[in-house]
Amino acid sequence: MTRQDSGPEHGQGHGRDDGPGEGRDIVRGEARDKRDRPDKTGRDFDIVLFGATGFVGALTAEYLAAHAPEGLRWAIAGRDTAKLERLRERLTAIDPACAVLPLVRADVADPASLRALAARARVVATTVGPYLTYGQELVAACAESGTDYADLTGEPEFVDVTYVRHDARARETGARLVHACGFDSIPHDLGVHFTVGQLPEGVPLRIDGFVRSNATFSGGTFASALNQFARGRQMLAAQQDRRRHQPRLVGRRAYAPTGAPRYAKEVGAWALPLPTIDPQIVQRSARTLERYGPDFRYRHYAAVRHLPVAAGGVAAAGALFAAAQLPPARHWLSGRLRPGDGPDEARRAKSWFSVRFVGEGGGHRVFTEVSGGDPGYDETAKMLGESAMCLALDDLPATSGQVTTAVAMGDALTERLRAAGIGFRVAARR
Repeated sequence: MTRQDSGPEHGQGHGRDDGPGEGRDIVRGEARDKRDRPDKTGRDFDIVLFGATGFVGALTAEYLAAHAPEGLRWAIAGRDTAKLERLRERLTAIDPACAVLPLVRADVADPASLRALAARARVVATTVGPYLTYGQELVAACAESGTDYADLTGEPEFVDVTYVRHDARARETGARLVHACGFDSIPHDLGVHFTVGQLPEGVPLRIDGFVRSNATFSGGTFASALNQFARGRQMLAAQQDRRRHQPRLVGRRAYAPTGAPRYAKEVGAWALPLPTIDPQIVQRSARTLERYGPDFRYRHYAAVRHLPVAAGGVAAAGALFAAAQLPPARHWLSGRLRPGDGPDEARRAKSWFSVRFVGEGGGHRVFTEVSGGDPGYDETAKMLGESAMCLALDDLPATSGQVTTAVAMGDALTERLRAAGIGFRVAARR
């Protein structure tokens, strides 16, 4: 939930001149091609969904059952085989072919089972969080096996720790480690990517994003937020460690400052800075992709129509932050909404989100919007499912290491999400 001024993501390389898409590293002055990377063509599965029996995991499994193309080799994984079998029965009602859907037993407490899982898959998508607590071993397994990885994390500390520990190995094996493949942070990362595409090239760009939604927090999001509020020092340490390991951006600038609360006439609402991971993800995309221009700035806000509601939101966030510093209060709060808890289908059907972007550059101004239904559950499951299929099936730029959705998948994922009902549109130009 802190802002970072971080270096470029991959594939730009760590301090080398080999750009994205080359599929090689430089070792002792000699080119090393893909022949020393693990061969993924003979693996059992195109996609394995880990954590499939949780609330969002089951929604993602249902999405894949309904939308996976014929011939996609996918499986569901988790620690409880009986729960996996019950989920498979539900999926069979959606697609009778799921009657023989493979089940893979794997447990975050058993690293060997995660290594075995990663070795069998081309892509692993995981919903098992909080990721700082449960995610490291799976990332390590995917980085070692050259397996593409996608998750739903909104935890900056986890992403920074993952970068330091596993990015270099993932680049060696060709694995793409793609975090934040849900509402954190696809609408914002791909929304900015879409907006940049409407603006002139080679000029300084300024983009502000304004988020609106009527949805409730998911249990996983709430648990992650509590954990982050309580780990300010650790988050800062992880951020600083990342900066020591990644190169500086030379000749360009990309930053995501925390904006001040203000009334934003351009969207007709009060704009409150959002302490989420989204600006960091956008910034990393901007540092990697030269299309974002020589001098790029992004600010991220919640858009609130009425001042009393805005003031109440600020007060509630402050109270939650203060409570998270006290272990008894944090323990009590964590029991109010547990990971895996979620609203019923009727409540989700009434939920929606909209992210409006105002972009400026080269004397042009553009207004764009990304919109959809329930962000925390239905649309997040859709985003993760489409991200996994995009990584497994689409012709994408040759990247590796820790990369963002915009860098790894970009237009291909945007078009998938459009076809799946998530809106990307240009509202106005000036």
